[in-house]
Amino acid sequence: MSDSAKHPAMQQNRVLIFDTTLRDGEQSPGATMTHDEKLEIAQMLDEMGVDIIEAGFPIASEGDFKAVSEIARQAENAVICGLARANFKDIDRCWEAVKGARRPRIHTFIGTSPLHRDIPRLSRDEMAELIHDTVTRARNLCEDVQWSPMDATRTEQDYLCRVVEIAIKAGATTINIPDTVGYTAPRENAALIRMLIERVPGADEITFATHCHNDLGMATANALAAVEAGARQIECTINGLGERAGNTALEEVVMALKVRNDILPFTTGIDTTRIMNISRRVAQVSGFPVQYNKAIVGKNAFAHESGIHQDGMLKNAETFEIMRPEDVGLKETSLVLGKHSGRAALRARLHDLGFDLADNQLKDIFVRFKALADRKKEVYDDDLIALMHDSASEAEHDHIQLKRLQVICGTEAPQSADMVLEIDGTEQQVTATGDGPVDAAFNAVKALFPHEARLQLYQVHAVTEGTDAQATVSVRMEENGKIVTGQSADTDTVVASTKAYIQALNKLLVRRQKRRPGHDSNVAS
Repeated sequence: MSDSAKHPAMQQNRVLIFDTTLRDGEQSPGATMTHDEKLEIAQMLDEMGVDIIEAGFPIASEGDFKAVSEIARQAENAVICGLARANFKDIDRCWEAVKGARRPRIHTFIGTSPLHRDIPRLSRDEMAELIHDTVTRARNLCEDVQWSPMDATRTEQDYLCRVVEIAIKAGATTINIPDTVGYTAPRENAALIRMLIERVPGADEITFATHCHNDLGMATANALAAVEAGARQIECTINGLGERAGNTALEEVVMALKVRNDILPFTTGIDTTRIMNISRRVAQVSGFPVQYNKAIVGKNAFAHESGIHQDGMLKNAETFEIMRPEDVGLKETSLVLGKHSGRAALRARLHDLGFDLADNQLKDIFVRFKALADRKKEVYDDDLIALMHDSASEAEHDHIQLKRLQVICGTEAPQSADMVLEIDGTEQQVTATGDGPVDAAFNAVKALFPHEARLQLYQVHAVTEGTDAQATVSVRMEENGKIVTGQSADTDTVVASTKAYIQALNKLLVRRQKRRPGHDSNVAS
């Protein structure tokens, strides 16, 4: 029997899910979340059974430190992890942020490939000594230490074995092997994990993790290949959110392990029925909508239009679906509510969609629901989800509020917008023109609240079908390097656009008061 076959981790079928939506996912340009949004997402991750939540990069900013600290204090079940570069200041700050957790972890990293070694201009020996010292520092503070050799898949294998051994001897309990630039392929990634398990002394005492990026569209395949080779922790994000092409998608690896347990005999602790709800919420707060044909959570993932497919589905759903919609928290039927529906029906449907409301919350949403039902003949599940998210966004930022908007459109430009905004409790009115109704509305906002923010992205998509469908509008704005997003839904596209624009401005006002993150040229894995 080979050494690898004797390895204890090879006998275990439990795979830990390490979610980095709040750290690596938030590094996506424009995906920055507010403090309250981070706390909300962390709670959802904890409740769905994520084993380790990487809550942020505490040294990056005071805001990140506070978010990690509060998540650490509030988490009920998950290990709460913070990221730290290979220096004592980062590690100490990280410990200060996570030490209040029931189960804290410090995750420290350094780039080990030839390209990354050139950044701090360290020799191999100097880097090896730094790894020993920083991992030792982290372990002296915290019993649970994770170490990552950034760009591991492009690091010379002999040197990779050397530094992994150093990190283990210094006290690392988890060794993460990142494919930082999405360069590797499944066969290569599996071989790399096997090689480390077989060659590195002490490898049988720790957990190997895999962290994959999706630049070549192979993140999920690479992660699963690593698990087959002996890795027992997958680093991933909701919706695959992350830098460039994103990270391994949590929903994809979890459902792959569940659906194909016949050939992937591993388990996770994830409550998969919560997947759809958290996917929608992350898409909303990040401003990154999920593509319609995205695996597991896309709008078309369980939709069938082809006659052959529909006929097969009516006879036996298994003919064209390898998992049930209910497995990921999606109801088979889309209950239609209308203006005659009562509070009990609304509460029941919202509960089915993952929203449990107190009586005062239900009262507010019911008023909004009735107003929407008066404008729409039928209110679908997606309308209710948009209504809930729009309500939460409006309640969170109230520095600027839209009170009234009237747009005059003609066949010839310019169009005009008559607007009333409430700014810090005072109503102000203006009429502005523009090249189209949305442009006129945005010009009116800028006239009442002057700013230098630049509109980077403007997207509109219909929530449901029909001419009375709600439009969900997403905007991304930039001011002095700070990027924020806004999103709103309404049956009137111009109103939705204006509300999204105002929501983004409110976020900018919050961020103006925060210290600019102090990132240097090193980028996390």
